[in-house]
Amino acid sequence: MPASPHHNPFVDWLRTHAHPLTHLDPEAPLDDLEPLRAVIGDARVVAIGESSHFIDEFALIRGRVLRFLVERCGFTVLAFEYGFSEGIPLDAWAQGEGTDDDLSSHLAAAIPVGAEEPLRWIRRHNRTASRPVRFAGVDIPAAGGSLLPALAPVADYLRRIDPETLPAIQEAMRIAESFAGGSGAVAAPAWARLATAEQDALSAILTRLLIRFRSVEPLYVSRSDQRSYDIAVRRLEGACHGDYTFRAMADLFAGKGLTADASARDAYMAESVLWHLERSAPGTRVVLAAHNAHIQKTPVSFDGHLTGLPMGQHLHRALGDDYVALGLTSTTGHTADMPRDENAPFGFTVDATPLEPAEPGSIEAAFADAELGLSIADLHQARPEAHGNPDVTPGPDRIRIQSAYLHTPVLDAFDAILHTPTSTVADNLGILGYQ
Repeated sequence: MPASPHHNPFVDWLRTHAHPLTHLDPEAPLDDLEPLRAVIGDARVVAIGESSHFIDEFALIRGRVLRFLVERCGFTVLAFEYGFSEGIPLDAWAQGEGTDDDLSSHLAAAIPVGAEEPLRWIRRHNRTASRPVRFAGVDIPAAGGSLLPALAPVADYLRRIDPETLPAIQEAMRIAESFAGGSGAVAAPAWARLATAEQDALSAILTRLLIRFRSVEPLYVSRSDQRSYDIAVRRLEGACHGDYTFRAMADLFAGKGLTADASARDAYMAESVLWHLERSAPGTRVVLAAHNAHIQKTPVSFDGHLTGLPMGQHLHRALGDDYVALGLTSTTGHTADMPRDENAPFGFTVDATPLEPAEPGSIEAAFADAELGLSIADLHQARPEAHGNPDVTPGPDRIRIQSAYLHTPVLDAFDAILHTPTSTVADNLGILGYQ
């Protein structure tokens, strides 16, 4: 990759301060990750990102960081960019329920964004661990693909606790089933094709159900228990946020969206992380795995327009320094381009696409110019110099999407960057029918 035509002092800083990582093997010794201790400090939530889904190297690095945070730093929860409702049976599996082969059926309907290997590691780890690791989903149901994974268990709850409301939730499920898909790429266009009366009826039913849940909490808890009630409410809130997201995305694509209206999903994810944290034992520390665009601390903008407030911004606002974001990026190799295709299982195909040269001024360009291999940079150390000298800042105050590849934004977005020089689209995607 050609060097930048303008000298960037941040490149010199990287050459001096970036720590080399010696392994990608998730089972390799963890000593090279020790510099992470200074980055995370006493943080209660440490997020590990990725600039694109479906990348082998990112999955391998995440696996090693998860091991490091669990085995050496005492973290006991893995929160994942995966449906809150669907995550509950996965946690039971990770704690030892069922057989090893059951995981495939649990994950069969979900986009394979990298949850399988961490779950299998957690289950193996928990067989001998004195402190078991939990798994927690934080996303809206089916990542916006369907409301049914949340509504079906809520209906089961109401069948036992408040059967008078069953007709309402059954009507909501009837409408939701008419546009359900494996991802938002399928469900959102199908939702947009619904009659306006159906769209509005679904929103009205979900809102009324949620208000009723909150209004009669003592009654529901007396007929069940507090945890069952809390889970049912959180599931219903996920359906409401999912429904809002359909409407917001339809307006965005139609060119009439409100500013930052695509924030509902990220707000729900942040609230879910806090939900799990508040219901865990004192001192619990959480590893959070999600896309860089979800974990970053600064707003998401495209072409100068504010489009969303990410989960990381909400968590940083709520937790302050107890939230640490580790961005994960690459400079050469391939990325996973995801062209839409409503005939594909999840509404898109995954194509291995060569990475374009890094955008001038981006962190990726700085790593390329510094000719660094697998490494980690603690951006806490860089910020004082960068803020005193604008020329040191490694990127514009925005992000730029090239297919599914994300150039990292200004230093304040992440606390550290984990860099792999090459990236490979996961080699099992063809088996799964993506190519």
